[in-house]
Amino acid sequence: MRSLLFFTVFVFLFSCKTETAKEGATFLKLNGKTMGTTYHISYKDSLKRNFQKEIEALLAAVNMEVSTYIDSSFISKFNQAESEIKYLNLLSQEASSKYKHFRLNFEKATEVYEKSEGYFDPTIMPLVNYWGFGYAEKKAVEKADSLIIDSLMQFVGYDKISQRSRKDGSIFLVKSAPGVQLDFSALAKGYGVDAVGFLLEKNGVQDYMVEIGGEVRVKGKNQHNQWWKVGINTPDENASVNDFQSKILLKNRSLATSGNYRNFYNVNGDRYGHTLNAKTGYPEKNRLLSVSVFADDCISADAYATACMTMGLEKAFDLISSIEGLDAYFIYSEEGGDMIQAHTEGLENVFVD
Repeated sequence: MRSLLFFTVFVFLFSCKTETAKEGATFLKLNGKTMGTTYHISYKDSLKRNFQKEIEALLAAVNMEVSTYIDSSFISKFNQAESEIKYLNLLSQEASSKYKHFRLNFEKATEVYEKSEGYFDPTIMPLVNYWGFGYAEKKAVEKADSLIIDSLMQFVGYDKISQRSRKDGSIFLVKSAPGVQLDFSALAKGYGVDAVGFLLEKNGVQDYMVEIGGEVRVKGKNQHNQWWKVGINTPDENASVNDFQSKILLKNRSLATSGNYRNFYNVNGDRYGHTLNAKTGYPEKNRLLSVSVFADDCISADAYATACMTMGLEKAFDLISSIEGLDAYFIYSEEGGDMIQAHTEGLENVFVD
């Protein structure tokens, strides 16, 4: 699964650099850093309100619940706990909303884990650290040690986490062993994108684009009163960020792309990518070069894109095709090295020159 410090696929967003739409309303453009990467936001607001302060406060709050790179975050406290941690109180509205960001990530992770039959597994954190893609000291694995991997696999599996309620309304998140840890890096950026989008909508904004580390959510139209146009990078480590395999129109949807071609390392001729298979404990190797998932919400697109990369082309295609509201664009390699493209039925009319 992806680390918050890295993003594997760059999605370039095509938009005019001027700030005035045709009808005279102002498009504001904000950018900054969050989640170990960058964000870019463009939105139309006749009142010319700048929401950057509110957006950055929101993203900071999200990080304090789901970032494994912050020792004091809620997810880090769970990872550090010996057995359990309190995170809900059904009898207290304030307490129930305290860890809202963590809870929503946890619920989506549970959904995708079940739908993907365990190919998406947020308990993979011990393996992420072992392979050098997590919050632990970054160190390439010179030679995979099957004994270490087997020992870490005892902590991997969603069945090792449960919830326990008490008479006072408290709900505790319980782990079966101290070594069990959670990693939401494969969906947290998508969640952050959605959270910013909801903030804008709450303030009456109807036309916007929010992008964090390549994950995108759009509503309405851009400053040209046209659908938003985005480009999906060519999945090649030597390709530039402006080298696009395809360009598409995005209409009131979210998009997230996962791939292994940027976040990897080579050791003694072996290539280790950051997409790990929770069923084997090793970096996944299959024909898929990148998967772009389209959904109504970005957290779903983000999580399912990672699940697809782990599952491989055939299983991933079947999974996405079976879930209403999801579509996917696959780029994969043939034996001769050629890049082949495939997509689900709902993407027939989104490609543009």
